Order: sequence, then C-alpha cells, then structure tokens
Amino acid sequence: MERVTTLASERPVVIFSKSSCCMCHSIKTLLNDFGVNPTVYELDEIQRGRDIEQALSRLGCSPSVPAVFIGGELVGGANEVMSLHLKRSLIPMLRRAGAIWV
Repeated sequence: MERVTTLASERPVVIFSKSSCCMCHSIKTLLNDFGVNPTVYELDEIQRGRDIEQALSRLGCSPSVPAVFIGGELVGGANEVMSLHLKRSLIPMLRRAGAIWV
C-alpha cells in the first residue's frame, strides 16, 4: 500500500492501468487530449504489478484499474473521472495539481 501512495505522489497525474484494458485506454486518451502527460504504470507489464493491483483494491478501487490519482489523491476509476469531466470539475482539478496550465 505504501508503494502505491509513494508512486501516486511523485507526479501530478498518475494512472495505474493494464495494457489490455479498454477503459484504461479511454481515460489515458482523455487526459492526453487535455494536454496532460500522466505517469502510467501498466500493471501487467511491471514487476510486482499484481501486488499493486491488490493494494488498489484495498484502497477501494473496484475494478482495480484504471486507478487515477491527481495531486497525489485517489480520484477513482473511469466512472469517477468521466463524472468529474461531465460536471466540468476535472480540468480545474488538473490545473490545481499543476498537470495543465491553460
């Protein structure tokens, strides 16, 4: 669990993902389209990815990916990110975290 919080706090936007997950791809594309350069950890491609996935589940991520952290705080998965976007709250949150400037 400590590893997840450490990784999540190192950059303005961190996404825990799996390379074969279509929702992960959608969220990465959305954030990239805003000009965000998120740090992405593909859990199926890194050592101890399974351990990180289990820690994300313990944090309440269900499903465990995508898990999006903005400013070191867990935002949630695809549903939560899309909900923030539709409420026009996502971009201000990204600005506050220093992930985008415009």
